[in-house]
Amino acid sequence: MAPFVFSAHCYNRTRVPSESAPTSEPVSSPDPFRAIDELYLELEAKVREYRPKDDLSAMEKAFRFARKWHEGQVRDSGEPYMAHPAHVAMILADMRMDLVAIQTGLLHDVVEDTSVTVEQVRKEFGEEIARCVGGVTKLTKLDFYSAEDRQAESFRKMLLAMVEDIRVIIVKLADRLHNMRTLGYLSQERRERIARETLEIYGPIAHRLGMGKVRIELENHAFQHLEPDAYREILAAIESKRHSNEEFLLEIRQTVDGELRAETIPARVEGRVKRPYSVFQKMRRQKIGIDQVYDLMALRIITDSVKNCYAALGVIHNKWRPIPGRIKDFIAIPRPNLYQSLHTSVVGPHGQTFEVQIRTEEMHRIAEEGIAAHWKYKEGKKGPADDDQRIAWLRHLVEWQRDMPDPTEFMSTLKVDLYPEEVYTFTPRGKVIVLPRDASPLDFAYAIHSDVGNGCVGAKVNGRIVPLRSALRNGDIVEIMTQPGHMPSKDWLGFVRTSRARNKIKHVINASERAKAIEIGQKYLDKEARRLGVQLSRVARVELEKVAGEYGYSKMEDLYAALGYGKFSARQILGRVAPGAAGKDDEAAKPAALFPVDSGVPPAQYGGPRDGNGADVIKVRGVDDLLVYRAKCCNPIRGEAIVGYVTRGKGVAVHSRMCPNVQSLMYDVERKIEVEWARAASDAFPVRIVVHTDDRPGMLNQLTSVLSDENTNIRSLEAKAETDQDGGVVEMTVEVRDKKQLEKLVAAMRRISGVRDVERLYN
Repeated sequence: MAPFVFSAHCYNRTRVPSESAPTSEPVSSPDPFRAIDELYLELEAKVREYRPKDDLSAMEKAFRFARKWHEGQVRDSGEPYMAHPAHVAMILADMRMDLVAIQTGLLHDVVEDTSVTVEQVRKEFGEEIARCVGGVTKLTKLDFYSAEDRQAESFRKMLLAMVEDIRVIIVKLADRLHNMRTLGYLSQERRERIARETLEIYGPIAHRLGMGKVRIELENHAFQHLEPDAYREILAAIESKRHSNEEFLLEIRQTVDGELRAETIPARVEGRVKRPYSVFQKMRRQKIGIDQVYDLMALRIITDSVKNCYAALGVIHNKWRPIPGRIKDFIAIPRPNLYQSLHTSVVGPHGQTFEVQIRTEEMHRIAEEGIAAHWKYKEGKKGPADDDQRIAWLRHLVEWQRDMPDPTEFMSTLKVDLYPEEVYTFTPRGKVIVLPRDASPLDFAYAIHSDVGNGCVGAKVNGRIVPLRSALRNGDIVEIMTQPGHMPSKDWLGFVRTSRARNKIKHVINASERAKAIEIGQKYLDKEARRLGVQLSRVARVELEKVAGEYGYSKMEDLYAALGYGKFSARQILGRVAPGAAGKDDEAAKPAALFPVDSGVPPAQYGGPRDGNGADVIKVRGVDDLLVYRAKCCNPIRGEAIVGYVTRGKGVAVHSRMCPNVQSLMYDVERKIEVEWARAASDAFPVRIVVHTDDRPGMLNQLTSVLSDENTNIRSLEAKAETDQDGGVVEMTVEVRDKKQLEKLVAAMRRISGVRDVERLYN
C-alpha cells in the first residue's frame, strides 16, 4: 500500500483573486449565491422537525458569520465554498445532532481558512463552540519539520479533542463525508491521497464509533477512487446478476416471512446485496475471483426483543443448514462499539450460500448511527457518559500514545488501533479481552497488566502450551505463565499487534539500550581523547555541555548516548572542545581505529566504498559522508517514503516506511535518522511481485506483454497452479526505476481479465 499522507480535509477551495487579501474584514461584495440561503432554509426546516422547541437564532447567526467570512471563496466544482459547511451541517442534522454540533459544522473552516481566530469564535459563540471548532481545525499555521509531523500532530490534536467532546469527531466525519461525495472534481493524485486517508483513518474511526452508515459510504467512495477498475468490474458483475439475485432474495424473504409468522415472531425482513468494497476485500483476502464470492446476498431480520432474535435464529437453522464457524453472537458479547446482532451463514434452497443478520430495532438503530444514536447530552455535559464503551478505546489510545514522539510510529500504531477486525478472547475466569485480529498471547498479557506482559515466559491457549507468536482466535481461553525478573525481548516487537504491548516493550528495551549506549559513548570519547592527547579531566564540564547543546542535546548523557549509537564521531566532539587536536593524526580518519575494542559502536559516520545496492542515490539529510545502504528486507525504490536506522557496525540501513520490519527496528527513536533520495538517476531497483490469477491458457503471455509494454526487465519468474482454489500464482522479480513505474505496472496487470490480485513482496 502506498505511503499514507495527510491531506487538507477541506481541500477544494480557492479564493477569487482580489487586489488585496483581507486582514481583519472579508472582501465585501453583493451576494450572488442565492442557492446558499435556500440551503440554509432547508437545514432550518430539518432541525425544526426534531427540535421544535429550540431557539434557532444562534444557528442562523453561525450561518451568517461563516457566509460572511467565506465570501469570495469557491470550490473546485465552481460552487460557492459556503455550500460545503452548509452541507456538513445538513449531514449532522440527518444524524439528529444538537445545535452545538450543527453550529460547529457551519463554522468548522473559518479558523483554518480565513483570518478568523478561535478567540473571535469564542467571543461570538461561547466557549463550547470555540472548543469544538478548535478541535476540528488542523495545525496548518505552525511550522513543522515535515508534512508527516504536521499530519501526526493534527491527529493527536483531534484525538485529544475527541476525548473531551465526542462531537468533534462527529463533525469531522460529516466534513469528510461531504468531501468524499464531491471528490471527483480533484486531480487524480489528490483524489487518491484523500481516499487512502479515508480508508485508513476515518472509515475505521466511524466503525469504532458504531456509525455503520457513515463508514459504508466513506469506504465505497474511497474504493471507487483508489481502485476504479476493480470498482467498475465488481459493479458490472453485481449488475449482471441483479435479476437472479432479486428473484432469489424475494424467494427467501417470502419463505422467512412465512416461517416467522408460523412461529408468531413479529419481524420485518430486508434483503441486500453485498457492497462493492466488501466484495473487493473478500476477493483480496482470499485471493479469489468474483465468481467465487458466494455470499453476495444477505438477509436482515429485525424483530422486537432479544428473545425473538434467538427464536428467529432457530427458525433459520431449522429451515436451512448453517455453515460451521460462521455463527457469531454479538448480542451476548457486543463489539467494543456496542454493535449487537446475531450473524449466521446458511446454504439456501438452491445450494446458494447467504448471510442472515438478526437484531432488534434498537440494535439496528445503533448499528446504523452508532454514538450519534445514543447521544447522551445533559446540562454541563460535553459528550457521552464517561463509561460509554464506544470511547473507552479512545481514552486508552490517547493514554498509550501520549509519549510517542515519532510521527511515523504514531501514525502506524494509530492505524493498528483503529483496525476494524477484532477477536474476542477470555481469561480463565471468563473475562472478555478484545484484541485486534492476529493478536498474540503477549498482546493478551499486556492487556491485563504491563507487569504480566513483561514477566511473560509462556502461554496456554485452550489448555495447550503455544508459542508466544501464535495468533489468537475468537473464543480462545488464554492463560499467561510468568516468571519474576523476566524482561521483554526485542523479538517480541516483530509480532505484537497492539500499541499498548509495543509501547511497554519499547519502554523497557529503550531504558536498557540507552544505559548501554551511554556507557559505550563515554568509553569511546575517553579512548579517543587519550589517543589524540586531549585531557578531558582539564576540560570544564560546562564546555562539554556547551558542545552537547550545539548538537541539540541538553545533557552530556544524551551526547554520550548519541556517540554510543554511532550518530557522531568522537573526533567531531573533541574538535569542538580542543580545536586542532583532531587533526594531529591522519590515521584518525580510519574508522577501525576510532572505536573501543568490542564496543559494538558502528563506523556509520564515515564514508566508504558503496555496496552496489543503490546506496549512492540515498544520503542522510544534511550530511554527505555517511555510509548508507538499502535494506535487503524491503529494497526501497525511488519515490517511496524512506527512513534510516543506525545499525551496529554496518552504517545506516534505509528502509521503506511500509517495510514490515520498520516497527520492530524503530523501538529506539534515537537510532532513527532522516534520509532522502540524493539525485534523480536511471538506476533500476529490483522488486518482487506476486500475481494471483485464474488458471487459464495465455495468462503468462499477457503478463509478460505488460512488462514488455512498460519497458520493464524481468530478473526471474516462477509460475505454478493452485489446484485448491482453481487459480495460479506468478512470482517475479522485475526492475523498476521508481514508485510511479511500479504503480503503473501493477495497475496494468490488474486490468488483465482473470487477475485476482497483485502484491509487492518484502523479503
